Amino acid sequence: MFIKELTFECYKNTQYASVERAINNYFDMLRYNGQILGREFPIAMLGAVFSTRLVCPEENSLDELFNSTQVKHALNSLTETGLLAPKIKTVAEDLNSLECAPNFSPSWQVLYTTFLDTCSPLRCGETLQPIPLYRTSEAISNGDRKSVLKWQEEWINCDELQMNGSAVSTAILKEMGDIDSKLYYRGSNLCKRIEAITNVPTYYYLYRVAGISLEDEQNRKCPSCGGDWQLKSPLFDIFDFKCDACQLVSNLSWDFKK
Repeated sequence: MFIKELTFECYKNTQYASVERAINNYFDMLRYNGQILGREFPIAMLGAVFSTRLVCPEENSLDELFNSTQVKHALNSLTETGLLAPKIKTVAEDLNSLECAPNFSPSWQVLYTTFLDTCSPLRCGETLQPIPLYRTSEAISNGDRKSVLKWQEEWINCDELQMNGSAVSTAILKEMGDIDSKLYYRGSNLCKRIEAITNVPTYYYLYRVAGISLEDEQNRKCPSCGGDWQLKSPLFDIFDFKCDACQLVSNLSWDFKK
């Protein structure tokens, strides 16, 4: 991931509220297209100049060729508001972020995230490194990649609640780990759409915690087809189960993993 510095300069008299609205809308559209990461973007004002620092998946994430229709409209809105196109400078590589996958067309990929993640939830099945969402050859829905990020936000919210021992943990764990949940329904449909666009088999991760015993967990069958799906050895020390027929991956209950 790379830290970018963006500078916006006014070329005519304008209102601060209009400038703030136009810049934040531009950031939102970049985020919904996967070109920047995170959810909060501080803006500094010095006279007629506005600046910020953002984190991007790649050094060239803000190149025009990746812009969605919504990003293009947001750029036009900046001009209409009285701002020049942003000046973009690479500050440095972000040492606290994951590197993107070296291959954007792997043999398989997986929709996977955790409450600690800000990166793309589309992960390479060969390395588990994130694949930038704007790298899909087409928009995933409604012109950009917002639907995937909204699924990720919901998954992260669920993960945070269950990690904190929330009073609704039982219901949340069903959402994260059952194939009849609304969260799974949305995520699996996104997997199908991504696979149709990329022509790469796209798997869905089912979270697993609790359970009766280690032996019971090891004998667990695929919840979709009932077939054997335990792997001989874990993938990335996370996935202990993988069903190629149903395109699902899961872990031994975290209560029993060594």
